[in-house]
Amino acid sequence: MQGPEPSRPAVTCGPVLLGDPGGARPLKLRIFDHIRASGPVSRAQVAKDLGVSPGTVSTMTADLIEAGILREHAAPRDPGDVVRGRPPVGLAVCPETFVVAGIKIAARERSGILVDFAGNRLATSRQPCADRDMAAEAHVEGIAAMLDAMLAEAGRDRRDLGGVGIGLPGFVDHAAGRVFWSPVLDARDVDLAALATARLGVATRIDNDANLVALAELWFGKGRETSDFAVVTVEQGVGIGVVLGHRLFRGANGLGLELGHTKVQIDGALCRCGQRGCLEAYLADYAIAREAPAALNLGPDAALAIPELIELLSQEAAAGNEAARSVVRNARRYLATGLATVINLFDPKLLILSGGRMRYDWLDRDALAAELRHVVIDAGQGPTPLLVHEWGDLLWAHGAAALALDHLTERVVTAPREAVA
Repeated sequence: MQGPEPSRPAVTCGPVLLGDPGGARPLKLRIFDHIRASGPVSRAQVAKDLGVSPGTVSTMTADLIEAGILREHAAPRDPGDVVRGRPPVGLAVCPETFVVAGIKIAARERSGILVDFAGNRLATSRQPCADRDMAAEAHVEGIAAMLDAMLAEAGRDRRDLGGVGIGLPGFVDHAAGRVFWSPVLDARDVDLAALATARLGVATRIDNDANLVALAELWFGKGRETSDFAVVTVEQGVGIGVVLGHRLFRGANGLGLELGHTKVQIDGALCRCGQRGCLEAYLADYAIAREAPAALNLGPDAALAIPELIELLSQEAAAGNEAARSVVRNARRYLATGLATVINLFDPKLLILSGGRMRYDWLDRDALAAELRHVVIDAGQGPTPLLVHEWGDLLWAHGAAALALDHLTERVVTAPREAVA
């Protein structure tokens, strides 16, 4: 019999759950989740952390080892442990068993990431979108090309692919796999999950992109050890994802939450959803860009893309341009109003501002905290911790990969042994 794999730096992902979190998640799944989230860990430690018997852990992990999704791995010693001899035996996920892909569809590009079963990044891809890509079929064809490119880069093929997650803005029914409306699609009520599954040949799950931000933080980011938190993003739209009890909250109808489309001004500015007065219409990148030309005194012939306008506005505000600073201050006040709504409704343990543009002045944590003090209900418990986390452009793709990993894990861990082989 082969000994355990040698100890290497652990790659971990997934929410860190201790004890019995409640809910209906089967014990075998909880054990597997804990091992993946904790890195090489002994059976005795798993039993202690989850509050179950060592015999139960041994029996269930033996099944998972035989199924080829767990293996013995040399657990790291405690830094103060000077005992020599055979290193302690732990358990770890077999990373090579499956790979999954996460894809984010945005207005200007598609971005993707390929990870293995332990969460290691294997490859990434970015692909520009044109107006002709608004059809769901065109997006799926682009995703197929991205998948093949990432698999080739990682030295894998379609047979290794265990699942795909796709995120996009709009009103998405995760359970049904349908998109009721999205600014990146040219039609409503699209059965996107079924379309992608048929074309890609592997189970595909879809979700609202803001939910994927919460999943990214829950699986790979700052929310792994926090049971209840909210994530707000401000980019091409204003999104929110809420995690309650280490699980993503999607609401009764599975559509998730829409902070960006809460109303802050009756009969106000036109939002891209078609209604007026939405928070997004005052805070998203297109809203900031709408105010920028006047603040910067740009002529009608100035042809700057939205990211360039926002960058120029931010630079001018930092340099003391009062008109530019006024736009920034107004954006910050609207953001503080939105964040206060989240805090007053959900009372999260942690509030995360996440995304790729957290460097801009209106997203500054200290300035926002000062604005929040004026609009959050003071219950005498102190302010909700506010964390600014700049990920970069692959944030949403990480969340989509987590979506695929979660779905694949439930399927293979609870499947009969012969079904996994």
